[in-house]
This record gives sequence, structure tokens and C-alpha cells, in this order.
Amino acid sequence: MISKKVVLHFPRSLVNEPVICKLVRDWDLECNILKAQISPSEEGLLVLELKGEEKNFELGMDFLEEIGLTMQPLSLDIVQNRSRCQDCGVCVPLCPTGALKTDPVTRKVSFSDSRCVVCEFCVQVCPFKAMEIRF
Repeated sequence: MISKKVVLHFPRSLVNEPVICKLVRDWDLECNILKAQISPSEEGLLVLELKGEEKNFELGMDFLEEIGLTMQPLSLDIVQNRSRCQDCGVCVPLCPTGALKTDPVTRKVSFSDSRCVVCEFCVQVCPFKAMEIRF
């Protein structure tokens, strides 16, 4: 079983297509939608956690690429800018998944992109703008 968080960028021509339905039906993938938005120009952005057998996962990813979706791992879109982070810890108690933690010895704030669900609370509260979302 494989599990990955990905960001899908939908061109205008695919916004109304049942892409997620096809991933579930044809390749037996579990889809957990973490974030979805459509811009006024009808371009779409979808953050998903996908789970399934590795072969089915690869077939599903090939399908997305064939139809023209731009896809990338979520870890490329959420970053902690260490040069800006002052380890103040304001973000830590607000993170609902524990993706942000403070080391009990060094007091440094660490970020685990694998636990992140893109709630963006950290981005909103960081006084130093150290958490960046790059969709």
C-alpha cells in the first residue's frame, strides 16, 4: 500500500470532468481531499492524499498526466523557511496534526510535511512569515 499527498492543478478544460471519480472507480484509489479551490478563471487546485496499491497508484498517476493535469508532491508546496524562522513557537499549538513541533531541548521548531494537511493556520499566524505555501 502506498500513500502520497499531491497537488493537482486543473486546466480550465478539466474542471468539470469526473477525474477523482475515475481514480476511485478504475484504479481503486482512496482519495482524501485536503483542499480544493477553483479560481474565477475556472482553473482548479486540488490537494489530495491518495492511497492504494503501488501498481494502481502508478496507473492513476499516468492517467492524470495523460489528460493534462499538472501534479507534484505536496512537500514541494509547503516549506519552512529556516532563515526566517525565529523558533518562537506561535504556530506549534495551532497545528491540528502535529506537523509543527518544538524540540524540548533546543526549542527549535521543526516541520514534518508528511503530517501537514494544508490548513494554513501556521501561515496566518507566523509573525516572521517563515511558513510558506507555494501553490
